[in-house]
Amino acid sequence: MHASEIMSRPVVTISPDAPLRDAVVKLTEGGFASLPVVDEDQQVIGMITEVDALRAAEQINDGEGPPALKVSDVMTKPVEVVSPDTNITDVAHLMLTDRLRSLPVVENGVLVGIVSRRDVLRPLVRPDDVVATHVASVLDAYSGQRGRWSVDVTDRVATVRGEFLDEAERRVVTSLARTVPGVTDVRVEPE
Repeated sequence: MHASEIMSRPVVTISPDAPLRDAVVKLTEGGFASLPVVDEDQQVIGMITEVDALRAAEQINDGEGPPALKVSDVMTKPVEVVSPDTNITDVAHLMLTDRLRSLPVVENGVLVGIVSRRDVLRPLVRPDDVVATHVASVLDAYSGQRGRWSVDVTDRVATVRGEFLDEAERRVVTSLARTVPGVTDVRVEPE
């Protein structure tokens, strides 16, 4: 699998001349760990990260920094980038080695996407696994104890196994499992 198959696009970017305040708004409101800083030709010239913004805020609070910083004043450079053809194993290695939370994907010098740690992890999980985790969370909240029932989901059918106090509890568990998006049917079985 390659970066082009898992990258996110379009990419939220910022200009080097933008006020740092604008970058912080994009980071916090968008839930991003970092933003590519691009020039007018969409070439990546830096990255602005949460850490960069925190360092700048610390300087401003200490009275050392100017009150109106620009993105170019605090961005990280040079930037590690990958191509659309980069294998995701190599992407993961770069992220681990350099402690990067995201990598811009560049083709012919132009930004075409971005790969985050979450993008690298997503192919490792099947949709049924996600649904099973949600069902288990709902049932754990209901019972007040973790792992009272085991949950398996195959082709959107949830199978809940374990001990039940009575038929009423079996019906409640069935009803709760049906509330989880992605569940089309529920089977409740004794352990």
